[in-house]
Amino acid sequence: MKPTVFIAAGTALLGAVVLHQGGYFSSPVTLPNAAQTGDTQSPQDGYSKPIAVAQNGKTDAAPDGERSPPAASSRKVDETALRYFASKGDTKRLNAEIARLKALYPDWTPPDNPLAVRQQGDPQLDQMWKLYSAGKLAELRKAIADRQTAEANWQPPADLLERLAVAEAREQLVNASNLKQYDAVIRVGSTNPSLLTCGDVDVLWRVAEAFANTKREDRAKDAYLYILNNCKKPEERYATVQKALPLLSRQNLDLLLATEQKTPDGKGEFAALRGDIARQSVANADADPKLSIPDIDIATVEGLAKEGGLASDDLLLGWYYVRRDKPQVAETWFRKARDKENTAKSSQGLALALINQNRPAEAEDILHQWRDTDDDTRKVYLAAVANLLAVTPPPPLTPDVLQRMVQEVYAAKDSASAQQLGWYADALNQPQTAAQWFKLALDWKPDDEPSAYGLALTRWKIGDKAGVKDIQTAWAGRSERIPTVGERSIETAALGKRKTGKAAPVDTSEEDAPVQRRPANQDEASQDEPSQAKASQDGTAAPRAGKAGRTRQVVRGCSTTIDPASLSPEAALSRGWCLMQVNRPVEAAAAFEVALRGSGKTRTDAAYGQSLAYLRAGLTDRAAVAASQAPLDSDRSIEIRTALLETQANTAFDQGRYTETILSLDERARIAPERTGLMVLRGYAYLKLRRFADAEQVFRAAAATGNHDALRGLNDVKAARQSNFQ
Repeated sequence: MKPTVFIAAGTALLGAVVLHQGGYFSSPVTLPNAAQTGDTQSPQDGYSKPIAVAQNGKTDAAPDGERSPPAASSRKVDETALRYFASKGDTKRLNAEIARLKALYPDWTPPDNPLAVRQQGDPQLDQMWKLYSAGKLAELRKAIADRQTAEANWQPPADLLERLAVAEAREQLVNASNLKQYDAVIRVGSTNPSLLTCGDVDVLWRVAEAFANTKREDRAKDAYLYILNNCKKPEERYATVQKALPLLSRQNLDLLLATEQKTPDGKGEFAALRGDIARQSVANADADPKLSIPDIDIATVEGLAKEGGLASDDLLLGWYYVRRDKPQVAETWFRKARDKENTAKSSQGLALALINQNRPAEAEDILHQWRDTDDDTRKVYLAAVANLLAVTPPPPLTPDVLQRMVQEVYAAKDSASAQQLGWYADALNQPQTAAQWFKLALDWKPDDEPSAYGLALTRWKIGDKAGVKDIQTAWAGRSERIPTVGERSIETAALGKRKTGKAAPVDTSEEDAPVQRRPANQDEASQDEPSQAKASQDGTAAPRAGKAGRTRQVVRGCSTTIDPASLSPEAALSRGWCLMQVNRPVEAAAAFEVALRGSGKTRTDAAYGQSLAYLRAGLTDRAAVAASQAPLDSDRSIEIRTALLETQANTAFDQGRYTETILSLDERARIAPERTGLMVLRGYAYLKLRRFADAEQVFRAAAATGNHDALRGLNDVKAARQSNFQ
């Protein structure tokens, strides 16, 4: 194998130093300090005393009287190579040879004219020097051996043998470095200190890299500092800091940057590299949201993004801010990146920022074209879909948008989005379609309790008592709410109060079973795959047989759509309660609005009913306003107030406002006992606030009732504590 660089020639590999794939470096690493070992010799012609790597891993400049060769007065300087290079007109190698000899023999003075003294002709020796110059070391060894065999008394010049040995050592070191055999690199360097000079900076770089990759970062740092303190070529100094970027910590990189010198135009020689270091710092912070980095690094990258116009800088800043819960700022940078280059990464980042601002419709629209790019992009797209479907009241979606979301969810078998499609269909009064989606979500994720609850609820709505019982049996002891499916809700109880003046008894007869809705089209009930969620065109209730075989309409008076404004307040009130029974809360709210024109008990019942309707539709603000439209009795006031506070607590938790969650729960607890499910919510709010002791206390109290979510919460507290102390 031919060596690529000669030691004596000092040819450094100064080509462009390519950054780590991906554009940025990973966390840096260090080596021995040659710059602080007492080597005060002034460099000559850009070269200095060799740096020695001891067997123990330390790097020092060769002390006088220990490794330095004797002065010229006690040993004749072999100028054979000098004259050979001069005769060939090889100025580069000639200057390198002069520098080498001056480093070895400080008292030696190079001849003014190396060709003034003519050498006796020796064509064979000239050929050997030619082989050496060409890096053909194996052929040179053979040529020497052949001549010694042919001429018993002939001895090669000592300088040629020394240089050959050093060249072979360099070749061994380079090969070991290329093969990442870093211990071998250090071993060869320690036994050949003449390699470690500014005459061959590439070797110094390789030794520094070897120290860094054998967990000796301080040694690596010292090797880089040796180059910066002793070697004067600007391109070598710049490349030295470049090579150190992926290997040294920020603290040690700052020590290297402190050696910066001014260029003729007054700028720092490492100015461009400081931008790369800032980029690397921000990239590290992108990967670790807990990592704190200097503000100057953020400012530097922001300046580069504005001046250089690179989309990669905008993306760096976008990811930095989105990981630190600043989605508005992140959106600004992602939009700038996307304006420059509309790529999957810029669109993915922008979608995340929009989702975090509760703008899932925009996120879905932006990311749809990139959804199949990779797994990460698909996950973000499906998150946008799930968040969009979870909006209450359900947002109006065009058939094309809804259909494409349905197709993507089904193709990806994403249980979270399937569950949200179930709730979306349920909100549009299509329980059969909703049940299909809940069933699919459970097939894809069998332990998903919300999907099981949704399936039980929708089966109850369509009158499938056996199906509800199956789910309740399967989830016995694993869910607090699934066993309660089929019990009267507060709305149903309120209807009973309105009719009888007291709470209506729970009646489990078939005639009180939920109404089964007629399919929106003839094929809906028989579809094997979930169809696009569509509202029923007429909203009518399907007739069915009672216990005695009679066919009757279970819910009368609201099977068709009419304008409630045409009704009297009393009739509108009755229609409102009817609409609540068939789960049409938005229409019910409109009917109750008309009923509010009445007086006395009619107006009071209308205010109460409208509050319940808005609560069911997820419009808590309107529910609070409705409750104030008329005075409510104590029981109803407490009922509405507790429902509002419970909704506020859940909303605050979902939006990451955990302190508000606890405040809402505290206020609710003052007027009504706290249910186990709300205790679990409180526990997780404490956990998010890192109040581990409070979280554990609440989870233990809830777990005593056998609640599985509380038991899971205790495990989460334990894991969070362990993570906190690592």
